[in-house]
Amino acid sequence: MGERRRRIVLAGPIAGKPTVRDFRIAEDELPPLDEGHILFRIRHASVDPGVRSRLSGGDSYSTALKPGETIDGFSIGEVIESRHAKWAVGDLAALGAGWCDRFVSDGKGYLQRIADPRPPLTAWIGVLGVPGMTAWFGLHRVAQAKAGETLLVTSAAGPVGASAGQIGKKLGLRVIGVAGGADKCAWLTEEAGFDAAIDRHKSTDLAAAISAHAPKGVDVLFDNVGAATIDMALPLMRPRGRIVVSGQVADYSTPYADRPGLKHTDRFITHRLRMEGLVVFDDIRGFAEAQANMAGWIADGSFKLREVRYSGLEALPAAFCALFDSDAAFGRRIVDV
Repeated sequence: MGERRRRIVLAGPIAGKPTVRDFRIAEDELPPLDEGHILFRIRHASVDPGVRSRLSGGDSYSTALKPGETIDGFSIGEVIESRHAKWAVGDLAALGAGWCDRFVSDGKGYLQRIADPRPPLTAWIGVLGVPGMTAWFGLHRVAQAKAGETLLVTSAAGPVGASAGQIGKKLGLRVIGVAGGADKCAWLTEEAGFDAAIDRHKSTDLAAAISAHAPKGVDVLFDNVGAATIDMALPLMRPRGRIVVSGQVADYSTPYADRPGLKHTDRFITHRLRMEGLVVFDDIRGFAEAQANMAGWIADGSFKLREVRYSGLEALPAAFCALFDSDAAFGRRIVDV
C-alpha cells in the first residue's frame, strides 16, 4: 500500500460568498515515487482570499478550478521520502501544495527550502510568503514609496495590509490604516506601529476621516478591498500619487456586472496619478533578499505577526470562508494539518 492522501476539492462553481458546503474531502492513494520527485507531509496550510477568483468557473490571472480539483494554497511541508538529489528526508519547505495532507513535487514550481531558523515556521507562508512579498514589492517596485510620504492601507489588519503598513514605516512613511473593528485598529496602532487607524464600521464619512489624518492628501494607496474603496480615495490623492491594486476582497464574490466602477477618473489626468496591480510571482527572483530583511525584523521584534490557528485538514474550508466575514478574528489564517 502506498501513502494515502486527503485533500479538499471544489464541490462545484461558487456563486456569492463561499460556504463550507462548496467544498468536500477526497481521498486517494499515491503511486510509488518516481525518480526526481519528493514526497512532503504537509504540516501547516494557509488560505488566501485571492483564490476566490478561481472558484466561480471563470478564469482570472489563473485558470478557473473545476469541480473535483484541489483548492490552491500555500503550505509548510516536511520531506518524508525523496528521490531528488537536492532534497533529503526531514527537509522543510514552503510550497504551493494546495489543500492536502500529502504532496508530491518534481522540484519545480513554488518550492522554497526553509533554512533560516529564526522566524516562526508558519511565517514562511505569511509575512515571509506571498502576503508579505506582495506588500514588499507593491511598495518597493510598484509604488516606489519614499520616506516622508503618506501611505493609506485598506484592509489594513489583514496579512498583506499589516505587512504593507509595517514595511511602510520601515521606509519612513506616515502610515494610515483602514480596518473594520476597534480591536483591529488598536492592534494596528499599538502593536504594528501605524500612525493612525480608522474603524470603517464607525465612520459615517470614510473620506473625511482619512482627510483628518492626511490633510495634505495621500501619496500612496495600497488597496486590498476593491473598486469602491479606490474610487472613494481618488479625490484624496496628491499629485503624482500611486495606487497599488493588491487585492479585491470586497469584489471577489460579486459578479462582474454588479461590481462598482470608478467615477473619479479625471483625477488620473489632473493629478497625474498612476494605478498598477501586481502578481507577486513576477518578482520571485527578489524574494530571497526581501525575506532576509523581513526575517531580521521578525527576529529583533520590530515586525509584528498575528495568526489565527485552526486544527485539521477539514478546517480549511471554514478558515477560507472566514476571510469574507468582516466580524471574524483577524490575522493570517493557518491550519495545522
